[in-house]
Amino acid sequence: MPKYNTNFELNIQELDLIEAALRRSKLAQTQDDLKSSDADDEARQIHNLLGKLHNQKTFYRPTKGTYVGG
Repeated sequence: MPKYNTNFELNIQELDLIEAALRRSKLAQTQDDLKSSDADDEARQIHNLLGKLHNQKTFYRPTKGTYVGG
């Protein structure tokens, strides 16, 4: 049985493109007038995948000086 690749090499632009495509797909599904349970399940899966991608990001925070978020 083949094994899955667990090491992906994506740059920031490629990851941003994937996230944008997932958001467009989710938006298109939620705007349909005839929503089925399959569409709801797929929208939920897309939402969970976007959450996983977000949680794996490392955000920059300076180690020295005062941090001003905004």
